[in-house]
Amino acid sequence: MNAARPEALRAAARADLPRLRARYPAQFRTDRVARARTLAVLGLLAGLAGFGFWQFDFSLGRLLNGLGRLGAFAALMLPPSPEGHLRIFLHALGETLGIAFLGTLTAAILAFPVALLAARNVVPNPFAHFAVRRGLDVMRSVDVLIWALIWINVVGLGPFAGALAIASSDFGALGKLFAEAIETCDRRPGEGVVASGGSALHRIRFGLIPGVLPVLASQVLYFFESNTRSATIIGIVGAGGIGQYLTELIRVLELKQVAFLVLMILVTVAAIDWVSTRLRRAIIGPAAR
Repeated sequence: MNAARPEALRAAARADLPRLRARYPAQFRTDRVARARTLAVLGLLAGLAGFGFWQFDFSLGRLLNGLGRLGAFAALMLPPSPEGHLRIFLHALGETLGIAFLGTLTAAILAFPVALLAARNVVPNPFAHFAVRRGLDVMRSVDVLIWALIWINVVGLGPFAGALAIASSDFGALGKLFAEAIETCDRRPGEGVVASGGSALHRIRFGLIPGVLPVLASQVLYFFESNTRSATIIGIVGAGGIGQYLTELIRVLELKQVAFLVLMILVTVAAIDWVSTRLRRAIIGPAAR
């Protein structure tokens, strides 16, 4: 009987379909223009993809031939071994974490007051808002690797240039994210502070900042996790950290040591991800990922 009930409901729905078509013709009418537009967009995307593959000389045969060489390359990396350089590698890894931490912290400290200027609900002046936003756009439009090359020429090789590169790149990104978080925060606490006699500064200090601080802390934790990988990349161009050893070992084909360094990076990033996830959940609740 239970199995027959859904079948009866489906039969009733099919029988009622003509009446629904007659009563709501617009909902059942096929929009040929919208369909043609969708097909045109899909065709354009497919054409652009095909042109890109042709322009970049994409070849499936070259890819398949390269997989064999990739397998041979991977076999030379086994087993991963520091080959007597474990202490040096651990020091370089600690340097990489220090670059990521100091760069992220510096960017967050500098971005917070600028984000207040960029938020419409803090500074309603459209000219100031436009100028600050465009400045943040300029800062984050330059990749961290380019910032590393710039700071290397300014302060020289080493982790100091790496920390400055991460701080410069993240300043624009964190400023934008902080400003958006401030603009979307609940306005009722601030209105309550003003209604009780508080000034505009009191509204920001007691009504706005406590509400957005957990979100900002979560964003900073995520950037620290991401910057651990970025600090490895900028080390390749001489900005300190484990990336400097990685590029040298790849150049001289010390592949077992390369595999060991990659394994160290993977374990470190996984550990930071585990810790930062739990910190974000503790800060903004169990919904954080």
